[in-house]
Amino acid sequence: MTTTTATASSKVLRVPPADPQTAAAHFHRRFTFEADVADVHADVESAAGGFVLVDSRSAEAWAQGHIPGAVHLPTDGITARAADLVPPGSVVVTYCWGPGCNGATRAAYEFAAAGYRVKEMLGGFEYWSREGFPVEDAAGLRRSAPDPLTAPVSGGGASCGC
Repeated sequence: MTTTTATASSKVLRVPPADPQTAAAHFHRRFTFEADVADVHADVESAAGGFVLVDSRSAEAWAQGHIPGAVHLPTDGITARAADLVPPGSVVVTYCWGPGCNGATRAAYEFAAAGYRVKEMLGGFEYWSREGFPVEDAAGLRRSAPDPLTAPVSGGGASCGC
């Protein structure tokens, strides 16, 4: 099989990749909108700060477990309550359930529309939990074992190293 034949039948390459400069600009732009759970966890643990972490899920979901130190502000309340709970001028990082839910995206939109700089935490609460990071509920803090499909099992939720 020649390279031309392989490329012609490739579903991946039926639309050619962008030139390197366009690709670099695209991927950089994504970083301005997104943060992953490992990076958020590293900043929370190190107290690097610089942002307010906002859980946009329901009261029932919050009670079931949330990220320690997060502010609970369901999306429908952002317009009315953001300024009371999140100091104006703060950088906000939103999260919701997980990658199958666009609640964090809706919350990020509401914060941006209210004048906040904002990022969305990719993977949401699901991947935070699956990576073995601490979860808080009425009983206190707990950690699950890291899911070997999302994080190294040694090191209690260590970064994937990417």
